[in-house]
Amino acid sequence: MGDFIRGEISGEITEVPGIGPAAAKKLAESDDQVTNTYQLFGKFLSLKGPDKVDPVEHMEKFWYWLKDQGISAHRSAVVRAIAEKMNSMMNGLYDAEAYGDDDDDDDEEE
Repeated sequence: MGDFIRGEISGEITEVPGIGPAAAKKLAESDDQVTNTYQLFGKFLSLKGPDKVDPVEHMEKFWYWLKDQGISAHRSAVVRAIAEKMNSMMNGLYDAEAYGDDDDDDDEEE
């Protein structure tokens, strides 16, 4: 995860921790047709909405959006990776203290 947070973005969606080939296929076949990392960032930011949404609610919106796309494994890892990466660019989007140590225990198995 650290390499993703600190590193450059290639655009390949499987560079996001928690997104493998099966998840990439589901995202590409979704109504939003998310095929690269930049589009996933865009979807994440769009869920912030025009109203003031606190970081916890924003992360939950993204988590449920991933669930709606059929992503059933490593959903929390994807949320955390995208949130931390975006927070490194736009401070204040994500509050790690609000989550503690998340090891994906709440995700369903695929």
